[in-house]
Amino acid sequence: MKSSTQRLYLFSSVSVILLFGLSWWFIPEQASLVVQEKWKGVCWVGTRSPLLGPELEALKATGADALSQTPFGFQNDKNLPEMRWSKGNEGNWWGESTNGIKATFDSSARHEIMNMLKPHIWIRGSWPGEIDMKSEEDWKTWFANYEGFILDYARMAEELQIPMLCVGTELELTSKREDDWRKIIAAVRKVYSGKLTYAANFTEYEHVKFWDALDYIGIQAYFPLSTKEDPSLSDLKSGWKKNLSNINKVVRKYQKPVMFTEIGYCNTVDAAVEPWVWPNERRETELSEEMQALCYEAFFETAWEEPWMAGVFFWKWYPDGKHRNPDFTPQGKQAEKVMQKYFSMD
Repeated sequence: MKSSTQRLYLFSSVSVILLFGLSWWFIPEQASLVVQEKWKGVCWVGTRSPLLGPELEALKATGADALSQTPFGFQNDKNLPEMRWSKGNEGNWWGESTNGIKATFDSSARHEIMNMLKPHIWIRGSWPGEIDMKSEEDWKTWFANYEGFILDYARMAEELQIPMLCVGTELELTSKREDDWRKIIAAVRKVYSGKLTYAANFTEYEHVKFWDALDYIGIQAYFPLSTKEDPSLSDLKSGWKKNLSNINKVVRKYQKPVMFTEIGYCNTVDAAVEPWVWPNERRETELSEEMQALCYEAFFETAWEEPWMAGVFFWKWYPDGKHRNPDFTPQGKQAEKVMQKYFSMD
């Protein structure tokens, strides 16, 4: 027969085991990361000629405090590894040259506008997500070429003290090669001391396995929001629900903040259906500033409020401020007023 002390010890031990066992069932799903920063940005279009002065003032007036600069490298064929890019001030538009990037950075810094350098690869008749080599040897050559390309810009970003660098944009089929990308990121870290992200296409970001090596999860957030011809704000907000749930899973896994490295909508009636479609690919589509503005509103009332959201860059912003139709730019349209409304909030 057990003594009273033994029975009490046994009861206490069982209670502790039950307490911890039951508590396991009640542990809530790990909370999403909460970030303090929230950059309010646009994708700045590099100009052919030097800035005149008031261009950054106009952007600052919207409440924006960030912009991305996009110099280009060029690849003639999506299945061939050859790549070229201009170095220094040769061959580029002024805004994509070293002088232009530096002048834009210096001018924006005076207005307390943060910069991200975001080099892109341009492929004639295709897009970066289709880059796919036909042999292992070609893959080795492609990554060697790409490393040279991105390291040139990483060194530039370090020299100019640009605080953020995007190591790649929408390279969907290449990003499956995790080890190659980790080598690229490690090489960039050796020459650049700022923050790093990768701009994964909205169909790609869930499959990227090297987010832990970066500072931000970057998403090109052209998620389709509706199949309706005339969706309401409520419809568009509902369209965000599944996407936000999926992003939240990636955030919980990697514990990294998210940045929408691009997001945008054309001023057309079908803006929410396939937001990634370029204006020149839209066949006789009816213009609609209202629908573009509604898409902006839906973003700000859903994704923008997520605790993991560290910033957004709207595609795209022309320094000359001209109104274009149809186009992604919000400038001179109802969407600009929506952007200014939310960007101006504390």
